[in-house]
Amino acid sequence: MAKPAVINIINANIPNEQKSDDALIMLFQSGEQEVFRYLVERYREKVRNVIFSIFNDADQVDDISQEVFIKVFHALPNFRFESSFYTWVYRIAVNKCRDELRKKKVKRFFSFHSFEKTTNTKIENLATTTFDDENIKGVIEESLKKLPEKFRMPIILKDIDGMSYDEIADVLDCEVGTVKSRLSRGRTMLREILMPILV
Repeated sequence: MAKPAVINIINANIPNEQKSDDALIMLFQSGEQEVFRYLVERYREKVRNVIFSIFNDADQVDDISQEVFIKVFHALPNFRFESSFYTWVYRIAVNKCRDELRKKKVKRFFSFHSFEKTTNTKIENLATTTFDDENIKGVIEESLKKLPEKFRMPIILKDIDGMSYDEIADVLDCEVGTVKSRLSRGRTMLREILMPILV
């Protein structure tokens, strides 16, 4: 994605909180660093959700999300508009979490916390399973924890956060075909775990 033209993208008549991500980034890069808070407000909860999905620890969510946005702040002057700000921040958050996992040598699994916000699993052949039943939700949470990270992460980004295949590939730094393959395999593995319980 090429850097957007300056003409018309920064409109002084539009309040900063209503401006597009690109407009705010261009203002930031031109020296108006105070607009960074609007970007933080837009994406703070999304970043917190993905961190919680990895660590399932509220204390770590606060610390790591702060570190993520500090890194975003320092890297933003070099943002080249080659991807959306949304996927760029997600990639930074995911990589930061992986760094933390490697440093601490922990092997924690993702929780299914964010799935509470959706009305069905969006997983093949499980579209009619809702989360109205706390027991079913708990079973799905525990089942997802059993998946290897490379299959679990695409499910979280696609079925929980609603990202496109291109966005997921950008976040995970892999090909779209790899995303589709891992998502399909992950859904199959999850279905195999759940079927004996849900039938």
